[in-house]
Amino acid sequence: MYKIIKKKELVSNIFLMDIEAKRVAKSAKPGQFIIVKVDEKGERIPLTICDYNEEAGTVTIVFQTLGQSTLKLAALNEGDFVKDFVGPLGNPSDIATDSEENLKDKKIIFIAGGVGTAPVYPQVKMLKEKGVDVDVIIGTRSKSTLIFEEEFKSVAKNLYVCTDDGSYGFHGLVTEKLKELIEVDKMNYDLCIAIGPMIMMKFVARLTKAYNLETIVSLNPIMVDGTGMCGACRVTVGKEVKFACVDGPEFDGHLINFDEAMRRQSMYKTVEGKKEIVREQSATHENGGLCELGEVLHESK
Repeated sequence: MYKIIKKKELVSNIFLMDIEAKRVAKSAKPGQFIIVKVDEKGERIPLTICDYNEEAGTVTIVFQTLGQSTLKLAALNEGDFVKDFVGPLGNPSDIATDSEENLKDKKIIFIAGGVGTAPVYPQVKMLKEKGVDVDVIIGTRSKSTLIFEEEFKSVAKNLYVCTDDGSYGFHGLVTEKLKELIEVDKMNYDLCIAIGPMIMMKFVARLTKAYNLETIVSLNPIMVDGTGMCGACRVTVGKEVKFACVDGPEFDGHLINFDEAMRRQSMYKTVEGKKEIVREQSATHENGGLCELGEVLHESK
């Protein structure tokens, strides 16, 4: 059992929690994720690690209430416990293992969208601690849905906030702001790291490809076991099949088949779609993973 040390509602339906998980906190690195399970019968929820404190033994997660499982998680309070908190899973961000000397020679821009703003923070914070200045673009619907603004102001060289409704900052999409920075302000970036909704990452990657700007995206698709056995998080990268939980979550944004990834993600919302996913997995997985996926399908009936 893992104790909730802190709970805060950042904006409507988006929550931050600090979970006491000493072993996870000791091993965590920016870019990795955890899987949390509220109770014995709860669904596995993959969440990118937002922050971690090795000394306190806590891991910070941020999530949005989108379904029954996240609603159950949000209903818990400080002092309550979650059943499972597994991690760190996946591979650390490349910048987490890159040398300081190499990083200081790079001009990096991060693009964050919605809840994806949270997992961008530990990467920017880590770079700041290494003496590397980076720019950050945050995209959100309106000022009322903006999160982590003050945190980013303390670690980013330049912070640009974009709102769909024009209620705050730049009125427009993150891609429009990036285009302005490159074409008008003549910013010559070497690397773009985008984390957010799949559709946002798709169009960021499409734009940066035109500029020949290296782009890394972090995928957080539907997962079941988090070990690559179930195949639920399968994505096509170039001509290869990869699994976000073990091969990622970060990939070359210019090689991702985003249309396929979004189709698979939407299919999980219906029973018929889940059945089709099970059939697809049988072509690449022949063992226990499909049993796990079958359980998810059975619970959805």
